[in-house]
Amino acid sequence: MKAIFVGASPTAIMTARSLLTRNHEVIIVEKNKEIIDTISAELDCGFLLGDGSKPSLLRETNPEDEDVLYCLTGHDQTNIIASLVGRSLGFHKVITKIEDPGYEHICIELGLEATIIPSRTIGRHLADMFEGRDTFELSTMFRYEASTYSFVAQEKHIGAMNELPLPKASRVICIYRNEKLIIPDESQQIELGDEIIIITQQKNLEALHAQLDLTVNNEKDDSPEKH
Repeated sequence: MKAIFVGASPTAIMTARSLLTRNHEVIIVEKNKEIIDTISAELDCGFLLGDGSKPSLLRETNPEDEDVLYCLTGHDQTNIIASLVGRSLGFHKVITKIEDPGYEHICIELGLEATIIPSRTIGRHLADMFEGRDTFELSTMFRYEASTYSFVAQEKHIGAMNELPLPKASRVICIYRNEKLIIPDESQQIELGDEIIIITQQKNLEALHAQLDLTVNNEKDDSPEKH
């Protein structure tokens, strides 16, 4: 199992260092040779020089079913493109970092489920600390077989929430609409563009995606090729 990092940002270096101490294989893709020369002296891992959003370069990492791709450059567009390329190459999981929250909705529509916005997370944490509240990691809440799944409602999903084709042991826990949080009840109606958050069992994720019949950009792909 390998961890591939696109961009040698401080976050990438810190994460890579932690993974190396846990005996995981790490490869860092960076287009600045001077940065590679600097960090190679402190990190005992593999390096690739070049643009990590290029399919030909990412393919050199020999992605396998269990490998994880971290797209952590300082450019949101590069991270999104690299994430889409990585997904098409078969990485087990793709993690996308963005700084502009305006791209979050787009990432969800593109199926980039593991999207992180560090500045927002840190900002909320610091604000909670200022007000004297204790905070805890979301990962401590969703344990064992629990997992969350989010998608942006397309025309086919408009209507009563309880008519969504969900697998057993799956529930809508909240909806984001026009940057507002909605805690739904049984009578909740889904509108076009709503971001739906579902809690389910990990084993249901593939079935959930299939039953919701999600397509990119709200359009069906009628071509015979898979993307």
